[in-house]
Order: sequence, then C-alpha cells, then structure tokens
Amino acid sequence: MTYSIIGAGKVGTALARHFAQAGIQVSIANTRGSASMTALAKELGPTVTPANLQDALAADTVIFAIPFRAHADVAAALPSWKGKIVIDAMNAYGIAPEELRGMASTEVLAAALPGARVVKAFNQLPAALLASTPAQNEGRRVVFVAADDAEASASVAHLATQFGFAPIQLGKIAEGGRLLALNGPLLLQNLIKLV
Repeated sequence: MTYSIIGAGKVGTALARHFAQAGIQVSIANTRGSASMTALAKELGPTVTPANLQDALAADTVIFAIPFRAHADVAAALPSWKGKIVIDAMNAYGIAPEELRGMASTEVLAAALPGARVVKAFNQLPAALLASTPAQNEGRRVVFVAADDAEASASVAHLATQFGFAPIQLGKIAEGGRLLALNGPLLLQNLIKLV
C-alpha cells in the first residue's frame, strides 16, 4: 500500500508527522511544488518524500488535507480515481450549505471522484491535537472513520491504529459522515479510549 498527502498545512503536516513516527513511507504534495516542502521532509526524515501533485496522485491511498474548495482542482488532475482510497481529512469551513446541495461535504467529494473509495477520517480533531501524541491519560485519542466501502474503512482504521489512535468506525458516509460534518456533533471532540 502506498500513501500520499495532498496539502502541507497544519493537518497535512500533522499527518506527515504520524507517518514519520510510525515509519510508514508517504509522499506529500502541495500547490507550491515539492521544493517548498524540502525543509519539512528533512525535519521528518526519510519516510516523508516531497512530491509533485501527479506523482502524489499515483499512490494507492490519497489523503485530502486541503481547503475544501480546492478538492475540485485536485479531482480534475487525475483522469481516473477507480479503486483508490481517498481519505477526506477536510472540513467545509466557510462553505454555504447551498453550495453543498444538501449533502455532507464527503458526499460532495465522493461525487467529484468517480470510482474512488472515499473515507472520512482525521478531521474531527483540531490540528494541534491531531499533531500531538495519541497516547493520553492511560488511553488513546479517538479518531472517527466513516465510509461506504467496508474494506476501505478497515484499511483507514488500521492506519489510524498504526499511528497510535483508537479508531471508531461510524458506518456509512450518509450516517457516520454527517456526524463528522462541519456542524456535526462529533466535530472537535477530543475523546480518549482507555486501554
């Protein structure tokens, strides 16, 4: 399984740190080009590789950690998303409900990526908490996962476990994804699962 992160802001960087700490190879891309991430990659070590967008989109699992409106440009950069797992780590801040057409933001993303197996995850924590160690008070910080594809959901839950989080699968996007949407009850919840 190969991984990439699209976006090197706070969420993308937090996830890149977790990949590095878990010793899992990941490429990271942004709109400014791979050279803009050289310092970050050097800081995080050899498992994090700066990439251009096209190379990053070749990964089996692609994480969207970009402003929500930018998803359409990234979606258009790849002719076929068939079979890819796409992790939606975005939140639709500043997006009017009318723009979402009554759908959860993850449903809008899935519609823009025909054939992709879209999973909502890593979005409910503020970036600073996402970046911090998942071990907390004799437990592990919870990360919620929602997807229409059970295999993709399990794959992302496994990745979250490798990072040290306690994943909780919420079912399909139409139900669980809405709990993680911008005004959903699970957004910004810092829950700890005791082990």
